[in-house]
Amino acid sequence: MNTFIIERSIPGASSLTHAELVEIAKTSNRAVDSLGVPYVWVKTMVAGDKMYCLHQTDDAETVREHARRGGFPADLVAEVVAEFGPGTADEGMVDTGDAYMGLIA
Repeated sequence: MNTFIIERSIPGASSLTHAELVEIAKTSNRAVDSLGVPYVWVKTMVAGDKMYCLHQTDDAETVREHARRGGFPADLVAEVVAEFGPGTADEGMVDTGDAYMGLIA
């Protein structure tokens, strides 16, 4: 399965109550169950008037179908092609005892 990031514009998203988020989660779970294909909703983050979701499935069209069935906007659906973080900077480093010596792999 591929991983997709979905951007959803939802005015007032950051003001949604816990009860409202529970209902949204129930709706999303029902939409996932109705697809009949491998599909994993990994998580959703809320920031301002947006929701950013990580989903795993085979293709972007399946993500869009989930959004249609759930009644959710899907302003952007993009396949995640790489992940990295602070520790990535240390990859390719060799411990020489006192310090790290950078090597290009």
